[in-house]
Amino acid sequence: MRKVTSGLFISVDGVVQDPYRFQYDSFDAELGSGMTTWMARTDTVLLGKNSYLEWAEWWPAHPEDPFAQWINPIEKYVASTTLGDDLSWENTTRVPGDLDDFVRELRERDGADIAVTGSISVVRHLLFAGLLDELQLMVHPAVAGAGRKLFEPTDPPTRLRLVESTVTSKGNVLTTYAPFAA
Repeated sequence: MRKVTSGLFISVDGVVQDPYRFQYDSFDAELGSGMTTWMARTDTVLLGKNSYLEWAEWWPAHPEDPFAQWINPIEKYVASTTLGDDLSWENTTRVPGDLDDFVRELRERDGADIAVTGSISVVRHLLFAGLLDELQLMVHPAVAGAGRKLFEPTDPPTRLRLVESTVTSKGNVLTTYAPFAA
């Protein structure tokens, strides 16, 4: 069975929105290497509507960027009930029907990992639905001060287990969590 993973940049105060606002100069070679490894084991991407709309405008216009070279041609699915089926970004399809059922079916197909990129609400939904196998948080040594956080005060208490943790030369903490198996 394929794994569903997510990797998010996050500030020490828990903000995941607009990481360019708090990354500053902390993006280092080790962080880049970790991202390269994560991307290499992925052949399908799942996005929410907002991430799709933002990224479909940005990444095709920057084909020289290494992330663009990965994200543009990869198979992408968008979780949205309001977008139509005519999505302009190459290799992009709207999730048909129920997201949970679709992810369960997608996990059964042949292929590499399925990555949820950006898409805070989709990451949270899949985590609490028991459909996210790994959550990698790339914590930057900065306080964002404002912005959307990954978790909300109304979220249910949820235990995770630490799979891996690394500190980079510029002070980023890369942690990978998985669901806690009792």
